[in-house]
Amino acid sequence: MSDWVVRLIEQSGYLGVGFLMFLETIFPPIPSEVIMPVAGVAAGQGKLHYGLVVAAGTSGAMLGNIVWYLAARALGVDRLEPIIRRWGRWLTITWPEVQRAEKWFAEHGVFFVFLGRLLPTVRSLVSVPAGLLRMRFKRFLIASTLGTAAWTAILAGAGYKLGENIAEIDKVLGPASNAILLVLFMGYVWRLWTHRGGGETQ
Repeated sequence: MSDWVVRLIEQSGYLGVGFLMFLETIFPPIPSEVIMPVAGVAAGQGKLHYGLVVAAGTSGAMLGNIVWYLAARALGVDRLEPIIRRWGRWLTITWPEVQRAEKWFAEHGVFFVFLGRLLPTVRSLVSVPAGLLRMRFKRFLIASTLGTAAWTAILAGAGYKLGENIAEIDKVLGPASNAILLVLFMGYVWRLWTHRGGGETQ
């Protein structure tokens, strides 16, 4: 798969970087942990400019982020109320928790979105709660752009420094991604356990 990424970036340059990052955000066929380091390698070889690589990757990812945000906002959290009340136990959430989350998001959503963009495996999902809980678009855009730019800059910088040795990047990011997935899974199991008998069902 990485060979295909290399060829596309070599043939399409910055447009290819942006396109791949857009696809990664909408429907992750390949991770950004592959795309941006490959683009960083090209920058290190003088084929592309590092700053423009980061800008292209950020722009493509942000376009996908906005699509998810608008889709979630159009759906609206209120439409989920019957689902949450009926299946809240398996979703590990109750409707009062959603209402509290909406208030919390109004105050702390910027930090949540910014931090979420820096976390492997979950960064593409951050737009959904932001849209569902109707975070102001301007705040969403600023926080997402800053977090996404930082993430793409880190990955591209790793490729720039390590050159062709992409495997070295995966040695670091691979375990980190797996660890985050494990924590999320354990958190889900814990929430499921503590919701036993306490979910809101009708």
